[in-house]
Amino acid sequence: MSNSSDARPALYSQTLLAGLWRENPILRLLLGMCPTLAVTAAVKPAFTMGCCVIFVLLCSNIIVSLMRNLLKPHLRILMFTLTIATFVTIADLFLKAFQPEMSETLGPYVPLIIVNCIIICRAEACASKNGLIVSIIDAFGMGVGFTVTLCVLASVRELLATGAIFEIQILALAKEGGWFVKWAAMGMPVGAFLTLGLMLGLVNLVTGKKA
Repeated sequence: MSNSSDARPALYSQTLLAGLWRENPILRLLLGMCPTLAVTAAVKPAFTMGCCVIFVLLCSNIIVSLMRNLLKPHLRILMFTLTIATFVTIADLFLKAFQPEMSETLGPYVPLIIVNCIIICRAEACASKNGLIVSIIDAFGMGVGFTVTLCVLASVRELLATGAIFEIQILALAKEGGWFVKWAAMGMPVGAFLTLGLMLGLVNLVTGKKA
């Protein structure tokens, strides 16, 4: 009995760290590439998208975990999709009601969370096989790992494209007597591919050295 209780904190910490680093959805599993490339031109939309994903992940993992013993093999994907779609709709309507400008900025990418591989992957791989606490920790770790990566990627792109982060001017622009010249390409799709490629290369370099 004591061995079981002693193993729980280790299991919880391993589950959390898996989402933050070892199985980071973007940097290690290469999941959720559509929003990663589409909404990271600035930090605000990237952070908002990350918060929406965390909300949907947490809620869907909770529901799937609670009904895991009732799932039928031939119906499980349908149940996952319906559950995810419910919470995506809630998030989308919330943004339209309270953050209409951000909702317009994100456009169709919030509804597309329904088909985000991260959400359905965690429902299948974790929530449908584990208890409530593990499922919540897994969702939180994966969601935060996804959000942090989005924000780092967006920070680099926004800084190089505008000289600002979170719309706060960091670098003095050349046209205002400073030295920084905007790199317009970083605000375009090519900037997303370039920055993500460099981040993935850096991660592979670090993990390769550790190995």
